[in-house]
Amino acid sequence: MDTIAAISTAPGRAAVAVVRVSGPEVPVIIERLFGSSLPPREPVLRWLRDPESDDKVDQVLVTHFPAPRSYTGEEMLEISCHGGSLAPQLALSAVHAAGARQAERGEFTRRAYLNGKLDLLQAEAILDIVDGRSAAGHRAALHQLDRGLSRRIEELREALVRCEALLVYEIDFPEEDEGPVSPEAVADAARDVLGRIDRLLETAAQGELVREGALVVIAGRPNAGKSSLFNALCGVERAIVTEEPGTTRDAVEAVVSLDGFPFRLVDTAGLREARGTVERIGIEVARRYLANADVVLFCAEAGRPLTEEERGFIEGVDADSIVLVRTKSDLVDRDAPAGPAPGARDGEVIVSTPKGVGLGQLRDRLVAAVFAGLASSRVETPLVTRERHGRELRRARSEVTDFLAARERRVAPEVAATHLRAAGVALEEMLGVIAPDDLLARVFSEFCIGK
Repeated sequence: MDTIAAISTAPGRAAVAVVRVSGPEVPVIIERLFGSSLPPREPVLRWLRDPESDDKVDQVLVTHFPAPRSYTGEEMLEISCHGGSLAPQLALSAVHAAGARQAERGEFTRRAYLNGKLDLLQAEAILDIVDGRSAAGHRAALHQLDRGLSRRIEELREALVRCEALLVYEIDFPEEDEGPVSPEAVADAARDVLGRIDRLLETAAQGELVREGALVVIAGRPNAGKSSLFNALCGVERAIVTEEPGTTRDAVEAVVSLDGFPFRLVDTAGLREARGTVERIGIEVARRYLANADVVLFCAEAGRPLTEEERGFIEGVDADSIVLVRTKSDLVDRDAPAGPAPGARDGEVIVSTPKGVGLGQLRDRLVAAVFAGLASSRVETPLVTRERHGRELRRARSEVTDFLAARERRVAPEVAATHLRAAGVALEEMLGVIAPDDLLARVFSEFCIGK
């Protein structure tokens, strides 16, 4: 394979940048850049020189990782140089001049996968760690990197193999009234696999939310305090706030972490009869977001009854996905009862964004509404966080279901067993034991160039 190189740290002003090199020519490149070999796995301070001009490029901390004890399983070199925009590029140019080519997206991790250093689920976990935006997502990715999900899938594969092995007795003793293994024992083994798959699939909905973030849409009439609430939950001034109704004409989105869980907050245009083309488009955008929301925060000012229009909106939304937020409580008597909120689960939340009143309670409500199971659990359980994982598990489930149906129809055991083998193939593709090139290209194209 070619020897590849790339800058692995983000561009911009920084104290340190890292240039990564991997491939069979690493020992030769070390000689060309530093004039001698390096001790294995020991950081050494050296001058990096341009192999063409012999000019000094930078004073660097360099580490040689001999194969196979490296990230990729190949000969690897990591150069820690000064950060900034120029020094890392000069260091990378020197490495290219010494014989390495520019790495492609995810090529380091792809080589690690191809060399058996990790499976495809672990490779995806590395990407999730790099892209992580919440503590919950980070924990889930670390558990996957530690083969938590991989072990579950391997156990399912082994259970399928054992189930197929039970069929061998039936094939070997076709004339017996009752062979060494009863048909019911085979069916029980298949149903056990089916139950395990279902338990993993049950985590898919929350797993996707942990990875992508739950969509929380802030809605209400114009000037109901939506943008102020959005800014308060974000912790920064993202949306324009004025006394003039209809300020928000488009959806403003931000990703935030509340109690360690990821949320995608969306501030939308006020819901009313549009007073212009721009406002009408903004309201249409708001309604599209509302149709896909995991939670709706419906804002209405404290101290006044809901209008018929507001009541109609609340009653038209699933009670489990809406929270009525009474805003601007600092402008009215906070002790005055606001009245029950029709359709709002567990009552309403009263807030004052200038004083920070009620924001903690609202954060707790959001976490409980979306991540109740994960927030209360202290046990690390594998989560199905990607659509690809769910698709392969559903494919395996369908094949096991077809196997059980074939057994009930008394299909020949050797024919019924094809469904078990197909289920095993689905699980192997999930792990990457079997991985078409287009799947690998799709997975690793999401990585940055230096990873």
